Amino acid sequence: MTNTALITGASRGLGLALARSLAGAGWNLVLTARGADDLERVAAELGATAIPGDVRDPAHVRRLAGAAPELDLLVNNASDLGVTPLPPLADYPLEAFRTLLETNVIAPLALIQATLPALRAAQGAVVNVTSDAATGPYEGWGGYGATKAALEQLSNVLAAEEPELRVWWVDPGEMNTRMLADAVGAEEAGAAADPAKVAAALHDLVAARAASGKVSLQ
Repeated sequence: MTNTALITGASRGLGLALARSLAGAGWNLVLTARGADDLERVAAELGATAIPGDVRDPAHVRRLAGAAPELDLLVNNASDLGVTPLPPLADYPLEAFRTLLETNVIAPLALIQATLPALRAAQGAVVNVTSDAATGPYEGWGGYGATKAALEQLSNVLAAEEPELRVWWVDPGEMNTRMLADAVGAEEAGAAADPAKVAAALHDLVAARAASGKVSLQ
């Protein structure tokens, strides 16, 4: 039987690289991202189902869950960096922080809740992509890091509450992505890891069905 994965933020970066890796192994894929054109190109390349939209939208979450009534893997990869240039917490706009929480914490939980029946039926797995900014005191990264810390604890509790599932909160390390370039500049981002290599390590984790927990991929 073919495995099915639902991946958010799948039009570029780690989401795209993981989608390519899983597709190469014969997985059925449901992919989402905000950029419809890029997502449609990826879906055409991989023979996947594309459902463009914003994960903060409850109607979109329902569409995604409905498109994957049988689900083996949920990957909450979609993230927002927040305000750039990265501001200190003393100056962080609170409305922007609320939006960041909606994208990086509430939306993943909403999608977990919506897909739990299918995941439980398959004894499937959840990957929540986090960051070393969740634990490190990096200046300017307070807003983003706080949301990722919340996502880590959410994952930790979910793993305890759903012992039949595998729940991994995954720190992929620095990768050469548009998000990192927006944070630190294109030159520094260019020296970071290739998302395809990180995706290969993540695919290995999924295939091995390791115990639930925090995982660092670099």
